[in-house]
Amino acid sequence: MYKGFILLNCDLGAEEYIVEELKQMQNVNNAYLTFGAYDVVAEVQTLKQDEFEKVIASIRKLSRVVSTMTLNIIQPE
Repeated sequence: MYKGFILLNCDLGAEEYIVEELKQMQNVNNAYLTFGAYDVVAEVQTLKQDEFEKVIASIRKLSRVVSTMTLNIIQPE
């Protein structure tokens, strides 16, 4: 299981649009508007690493997304 949080910066005024787009994406468990250094936080969970990478790539390609930072969760075995 691969899980992580994607922190996004968006164009001004695009935050709600981005959250709605993220919520429609497969493997995005939830998306939140935030105050602070980032505009949106998305929670992503997949079964395989390559699926996780594809979701991240799809998020980065969304229109009006300026930048992202990925935080992978370390799960003890």
